[in-house]
Amino acid sequence: MFEFIRRHTKLIMGVLFLLIIPSFVLFGIEGYTRFNDSAGTVATVNGKPITQAEWDHAHRLESDRLRASNPALDVALLDSPSLKRATLERLVRERVLAAAAADDHLLATDARLAAELERDPTISSLRRADGTLDMDRYRQLLAAQGLTPEGFEANARHDISSRQVLDGVVATSFASPAQVDVGMNAFLERREASIARFTPADFAARLNPTDADLQTYYQANLAHYQAPESASVEYLLLDLDSVKKSVNVSEQDLRAYYDQNAATLGTPEERRASHILITAPKEAPAAEREKAKATANALLAQLRQAPATFADVARKSSQDDVSASSGGDLGTFQRAKGVDPVIAQAAFGLAKVGDISDVVESQFGYHIVQVTAIHPAAVPPFDKLRVQLEDQFRTQAAQKQFSDMAEEFRNGVYEQSDSLKPVAEKLKLPVLRADNVARTPAQGATGPLANAKFLTALFNTDSIDKRRNTEAVDLGGNQIVSGRIVSHSPAHARPLAEVKNEVRSAFIQQRGAEMARQQGQERLKNWTAQPTSATGLGAPLALSREEAQGQPMTLVEAVLRADPTKLPAFVGVDLGNDGYAVARVDKVLPRAEQTAELTKQVRARYEQLWGVAEARSYYELLKARYKAQILAPNPVTPAATAAAPPARAASR
Repeated sequence: MFEFIRRHTKLIMGVLFLLIIPSFVLFGIEGYTRFNDSAGTVATVNGKPITQAEWDHAHRLESDRLRASNPALDVALLDSPSLKRATLERLVRERVLAAAAADDHLLATDARLAAELERDPTISSLRRADGTLDMDRYRQLLAAQGLTPEGFEANARHDISSRQVLDGVVATSFASPAQVDVGMNAFLERREASIARFTPADFAARLNPTDADLQTYYQANLAHYQAPESASVEYLLLDLDSVKKSVNVSEQDLRAYYDQNAATLGTPEERRASHILITAPKEAPAAEREKAKATANALLAQLRQAPATFADVARKSSQDDVSASSGGDLGTFQRAKGVDPVIAQAAFGLAKVGDISDVVESQFGYHIVQVTAIHPAAVPPFDKLRVQLEDQFRTQAAQKQFSDMAEEFRNGVYEQSDSLKPVAEKLKLPVLRADNVARTPAQGATGPLANAKFLTALFNTDSIDKRRNTEAVDLGGNQIVSGRIVSHSPAHARPLAEVKNEVRSAFIQQRGAEMARQQGQERLKNWTAQPTSATGLGAPLALSREEAQGQPMTLVEAVLRADPTKLPAFVGVDLGNDGYAVARVDKVLPRAEQTAELTKQVRARYEQLWGVAEARSYYELLKARYKAQILAPNPVTPAATAAAPPARAASR
């Protein structure tokens, strides 16, 4: 059949042409496109779709960012439905704000973009001593993130424009002092309450579960007694330090390196100089500049006759307000830094102390320079620098060698993917082993096994099922690694015999909590019916959201929500595994006195929260305006349920 197709290629192409073209005529290319788009659409904003591919890409970028900022983060958490949903909601928000920014013609000017980038500490760190941006390092930084300067700056402009949509709402929101006082007085109100706690520990002594009880509880809660997935692995690490140790250094190499770099090894030459300035800015009229130059030349002619009078002439005639009073002294400086380059060039062009330069021009005007001291470059002897030289030489040689070895490493682990030994033997690297390796970095892990990116590659399906080498993973800092799984143990339930003590403790905790809850609810019912029968309550406490007095916040909130017109009143709160609490709310206490500074901070916080609330409301309005709709189903997180122990587990 394939031979027939090969011999009759033109005929087959003609038949396919006749079959496909009518379909496009009848349904249209747009129909195909619309069908494919709708199949992968997860949300729409302003009539435009957000596709599954865009969602996946955005979530992958977000996961990489979170993993980079927190290497110990559980990889499984990054793939949770709730986190994926959050990424989609963020995408929708970005599209809504972008649509609003476009309609309102909100743009980011070059000045605004420059100011925004200047505030970025990472970008600011790339500035040279003269204040200019090191564009090579800037491009390298962005390239490491898969970006170009043009693309990065376009994204920054887009973000600035979008932020302006809500910034206008937040910046113009305000709350009157009366509003702040009403809201914050209610929020910071205090209540006096007496509390009785019913804890699982109060009932633990009454519980004596049987083996059958434990078996039933264990089966119902197997998810809590899982041995995590683990693997035994072997891996190769190529790093600059190991390459550096293998570099051979001869005495001849070191001496040649010393001779070649002598100028940078010691203290560079420094000079001290004085100058006389006759000001004439670049933008000054030509006649004014010519007049200043003539004045400088006249002073130079005077100094040629009496060089020793330089300081006196500077005090009298120099127009440099800073140095004139000290005879024009500029202090000590190096050729490349410390003073204006024009002055440095003139000073270092003079042969000896006391020499005076010709008139030189800078952006400030015209200068006459006299060198007053010369401190020659000082290069320490070879023997004193030997250790430093050897380290520098090894590092430079290792960096060149590392690049070649890294290429061989990457190719080798890919081409011979069933073993690391060939690459290890070729590059003379040890094969390292580790047991009980999990998908997430273990506490205290170091090196490659603390790197989430490498662990993700190790636990890739292909690596687990086919025992293939991972790709060469770049760990940063001149380190690359590849590994393979030797043996793999999936997650599994630990046997009851191994976890029996844990099961027993959990069973008693759960049953104790149930008994505490039951007794607490009975006391609440009785005390509410007969308030005078309430006994066992603790000393009165002044509770507020600011001062919980060590009580659970759920209990504090319940106390603060009690109807103030019906006090004293009893409230009960289920504390889950911590049991139950009953509180008698006796009275409302005035808000604690605050300093003027604290009052100011509280008001500022209220205004900030008010602005956030207004921005949220405005965003909801924009969502409706631009018909934002999420089509992907909202993930439902099943409530954690624990099986109740059988009735016979009651106290015996």
